[in-house]
Amino acid sequence: MAIVEWKKDETVAIMILNNGENRHNPDFAATFMSVYNEILADKEIKAIVLTSSDPKNFCLGVDIGWMMKEQQAQNFPGITKWLYDMGEVFKAMIMSPVPTIAAINGHAFGNGAMLAGACDFRFMRADRGFFCFPEVDLGIQFAPSMIEWMKKIMPYHLFIRMKWSGEKVGAAELEKHNVILKACADADETLKEAVAFGKTFNKSRNTLGEMKKRTYKHIIDKMEKEDPEYFDYKPEQVKEGKPPIFMFTQG
Repeated sequence: MAIVEWKKDETVAIMILNNGENRHNPDFAATFMSVYNEILADKEIKAIVLTSSDPKNFCLGVDIGWMMKEQQAQNFPGITKWLYDMGEVFKAMIMSPVPTIAAINGHAFGNGAMLAGACDFRFMRADRGFFCFPEVDLGIQFAPSMIEWMKKIMPYHLFIRMKWSGEKVGAAELEKHNVILKACADADETLKEAVAFGKTFNKSRNTLGEMKKRTYKHIIDKMEKEDPEYFDYKPEQVKEGKPPIFMFTQG
């Protein structure tokens, strides 16, 4: 089974994350973008619904095992490349010329929550699963662009509370704060509602694409001008005995 695959339901592309916890590593980024580009090549597609085949998890974010292994091997250039590759994944969902809709059918943690937040709209199951930013407990930092695009989906006070505490928040509270359009009864209902919503769209790709360029210019500016300070591998920094800024920073 492919890490990411898709199927077509009339004018909606259902993009399915197929790797259990759906952790983010180089294989995830490459496969995601390949499938995304294949979807957009179909001009009949008017919306993308992103979901998971796992009964428990939507996406648990960074593949920490892979990351720790690369850090121990001091493959800092490889980590830098992955950070930029994941940036392309997030950018694809933010700037897609068709609406992107997350059908959150389980836990969305860390980068997984960020991926759901990069989508235009969200539905989430209410019977199980949480939305959480555990970075504060893992010693992981947010890129400047991440902070910017999450501010577009939730009240800033809620974002700060969740970032500083690492608490798990369920669908009912997210619906109250308009982070999601609807808290659905279960996973099946979540996907059904998301696909039905996707089918309401029949917009010009050119028009929506240009609207997003103007609306989200500040996010793309952060990606291009501020993220590199935290992503780029600096050999001189390592020679001085200082760890790259993108490494885990516990302690």
